[in-house]
Amino acid sequence: MSERRSKSDRDTENSLISGASALVRALEEEGVEEIFGIPGGAILPFYDALFRSRRIRHVLTRHEQAAGYAATGYAAVSGRVGVCVATSGPGATNLITPIADAFMDSVPVVAITGQVPTDAIGTQAFQETDVIGITKPITKWNHQPRTVREIPEVVRDAFDTARSGRPGPVLIDIPKDVLQKEDRIEGALRAPPEPRSSTEPPSTQGINHAAELLLRARRPVLYVGGGVVRASAQKELERLAELTNAPVTTTLTARGAFPDSQPRCLGMPGMHGSVAAVYALQRSDLLVALGTRFDDRVTGELSSFAPKARVVHADIDPDEIGRKRAPDVGLLGDVANTLRELLDALRKLCNQGDAFYLDSWWEELDGVRSRFPLGWEEPLDGKLSPQHVIKRLGELARQDTIFTLGVGQHQMWAAQLLSLDERRRLITSGGLGAMGYAIPAGIGAKLASPHRTVWVIDGDGCLQMTGMELITCVLEKIPVKVAVIDNDSLGMVRQWQNLFYGERYSDTDLYTHQGQGLRIAELAEAVGCVGIKCETPAEIDSVITRAEEIVDRPVVIDFVVSKQEMVWPMVEPGKPNDEIMVSREFRPRFDAEE
Repeated sequence: MSERRSKSDRDTENSLISGASALVRALEEEGVEEIFGIPGGAILPFYDALFRSRRIRHVLTRHEQAAGYAATGYAAVSGRVGVCVATSGPGATNLITPIADAFMDSVPVVAITGQVPTDAIGTQAFQETDVIGITKPITKWNHQPRTVREIPEVVRDAFDTARSGRPGPVLIDIPKDVLQKEDRIEGALRAPPEPRSSTEPPSTQGINHAAELLLRARRPVLYVGGGVVRASAQKELERLAELTNAPVTTTLTARGAFPDSQPRCLGMPGMHGSVAAVYALQRSDLLVALGTRFDDRVTGELSSFAPKARVVHADIDPDEIGRKRAPDVGLLGDVANTLRELLDALRKLCNQGDAFYLDSWWEELDGVRSRFPLGWEEPLDGKLSPQHVIKRLGELARQDTIFTLGVGQHQMWAAQLLSLDERRRLITSGGLGAMGYAIPAGIGAKLASPHRTVWVIDGDGCLQMTGMELITCVLEKIPVKVAVIDNDSLGMVRQWQNLFYGERYSDTDLYTHQGQGLRIAELAEAVGCVGIKCETPAEIDSVITRAEEIVDRPVVIDFVVSKQEMVWPMVEPGKPNDEIMVSREFRPRFDAEE
């Protein structure tokens, strides 16, 4: 930071600079290359200064919410900080949902908002909102600089805070007059925010205790969350699984952190997880929870989750350890460092003659896995199977393809059926579950990794929330590929109405006009994309292949699928995981010895 500061001082200490120009320069010094946003009155001085920047590309989205999702997608793929910008009032409030999404999924984002002039703050001025107060619960830190001199240090602190410890969003709210005023930059005027997460190595005592528990366990499970992805700890995780021979489950935000091709991978646990993954957690005698927060979508009824398991919980956020399940061993620190320390301790124990014997555990798990594989039956109405479409898309796409997912049934099918062997290949809104995420996140993902294919897997409900961002794709020459799983309904809501509300389908049909659904392919063509409609199984492979060959324009495929299909397996909300359903009629029994 001292080198960055001295460079800034040399450039500015003898000349006046506006707050807006100081902001642009600070972003350039952070290495920012892309930002996403929409101009407006209070933030306009910044956009005027940005016009002269040769280092930052601004992507004009159609909505501020999409700007936030694009920044999140950019950060999730690149591992760098994503940046989004909005004006005051409605511009700022439109960023609230993506900021909350980044907070829930630990994605480093810096959101910059304009604010009314300082003398108008608190007067209910035109387009004034207290965005500092609104975002306090959903940011790691937020700040409103009141002088030009503060801006460089505020930006540095914002980026350091967003990416340090447990990553997350930070907001800077800048009054318009501060952007317009000029001053000489003389360094920081305030102390940086207190760090919220520890990066110190975990205690040797804790590591040794965890190693001993692993060695004694006969039914261990590695319960892997998105923190492993954020920590780039994939190799360490693979070494731990190989050394201990323990099964691995990966949550929605951790998909790909452990290769699906590895026989030790049981897939995703939780509400729509594989039966084998859910079973393993419920019957385990030791959970090694790595970078995960015991989300309710994984645990089901918390009091009955993994009832006989001891718990080792490793996380960088001290607030998460013990929040929902008291651990027998808490390991505070970076997950990659923790795994390296744990591996060293385990190797020492193994060299002393101890070993891992899990044959009976694997025999039990393999039996469950063989009896309850993920699969589907073809729809009775003759329409496409959404599962078949997603499965073939995963098989035909290039090996390093990035998938961004909307929220709903298509999200769960993709998480179940896409085979992933690398982290940062599946990007979705996990904790918040925000519909409309996929297309703008795909924009950010493609800019973060322009030489890789980006497939957006979206539902027709999500498409109708942020589908106009296809215009952004066309105008900015961002050739994402979009697979719309089109069942003419809010599919997951409809599934719940089918199962829990007596098949009363209240306001879940999306578009029925003279027997036709929304003409998605024609809509795509109208805004400049290549639009393709697919209605028969024989067409699936050919349309996917055709889309793969188009590299100069966005492509949208409308896969017309059956609305009768439901996501299985399923644990009813709030119910014990032991009551998992593999169909409406059948629930495996976990309470009996297998």
